[in-house]
Amino acid sequence: MPEIIKPRPKFLTLSQIHLPLPGFVSILHRVSGAGLFLLLPWLIYLFQLSLTSPETFEHFKTYVAHPLVKLILFGLSWAFLHHFCAGIRFLLLDIQVGIEKPQARASARAVLAISLGLTVIVALKFLEVF
Repeated sequence: MPEIIKPRPKFLTLSQIHLPLPGFVSILHRVSGAGLFLLLPWLIYLFQLSLTSPETFEHFKTYVAHPLVKLILFGLSWAFLHHFCAGIRFLLLDIQVGIEKPQARASARAVLAISLGLTVIVALKFLEVF
């Protein structure tokens, strides 16, 4: 008896795929980790500028005051906080805590809410609002 072979899609359109929220959290976890890794040399350079001498610290302060640098640092703070929160979520999933679908969705929502909330707090502190 011949096997029925279903035609497979030739092109995968990402806009047509319905990815659940835990899938987005997983992708953002990978993207944030890659971004942190790739920008680590720049962060180490900034750290060196802040510690070497009073003159380089003044250069650091003017460099970090630039709006584009602030935007990148805000993005990096979100990346760190999201990667940290999602990492805790994945560690809990590894030990079989919250693996049911409703709990997984709730923990994914919590990761997004907590990481964005903490990022807003860090940004407000960085902008010297409080």
